[in-house]
Amino acid sequence: MSNIAITDLNVTRDVDDVPRPVVALGATSVTKDWEHASHQHHKAQLLYSVRGILNCEIEDGVWIVPPQCAIWIPGNLPHSARGSGETECYCLFVEPNAAPDLPKTCCTISVSPLLRELLLKAAEIPELYALGGREDRLIATLLDELAAAPVEDLHLPMPRDPRLRRLAKMMLADPTDKTSKGDWATRIGMSERSMSRILLHEIGMSFGRWRRQLHVILALQRLTKGESVQTVALELGYENASGFVTMFRKAVGKPPARYLSDRTISTEPASVPGIILTEQISP
Repeated sequence: MSNIAITDLNVTRDVDDVPRPVVALGATSVTKDWEHASHQHHKAQLLYSVRGILNCEIEDGVWIVPPQCAIWIPGNLPHSARGSGETECYCLFVEPNAAPDLPKTCCTISVSPLLRELLLKAAEIPELYALGGREDRLIATLLDELAAAPVEDLHLPMPRDPRLRRLAKMMLADPTDKTSKGDWATRIGMSERSMSRILLHEIGMSFGRWRRQLHVILALQRLTKGESVQTVALELGYENASGFVTMFRKAVGKPPARYLSDRTISTEPASVPGIILTEQISP
């Protein structure tokens, strides 16, 4: 990893110039509510959240990264990133052809204990590690684990139709709005049938499932900050916590408390010099 400590939001660093298939950057960042404007790089990027919740947005959608998960961003894909609350993460940049079977699209993946340890170990090796040596083999094992990592359904797809994107912005601005599907359609100048048809065609979801996915993403942002289930349920417009928990379990397969506890680890990773979350990657 680089020995340069990056602490200035205006400092840029072109990882594409590093002549290695993988660049691993370790980080300890406890910066609150940071944001990076849209940018891109040739290498694909893996951003692993140890603490806090990360959001990544591309043209087609918004991805959420809760603790012990990571987001994979393919190379040459414009994206913006944002941290919510106190965040700590590790970052990996990967040449697109570094290994077979790596994800081809943006996705949130679950990080196994083995993949986590490989990421932490990779962050300790020199940036210009010897090709063909022990460190190169460790990187190859890391890429094998990455290719096999399960994908988490923590993605809010964004439609391309300008009327539906306006709808998405309004729903994001006020997630407690209980306006019916028909009234939403009228508000954006569409028939209910046309809105449903275009939504299904462009994002593969019904209106109800799309709104539920939005609520899961917003709920995780708040729950990770320490807000109670009851508070989050009321903030999202649910009459009680029970209805919210039912929705959450239906969406992700577990109630909120279990989902978050499964992503809490008892041992904090060792701090590694360098603050990646205050680094603006140059286009």
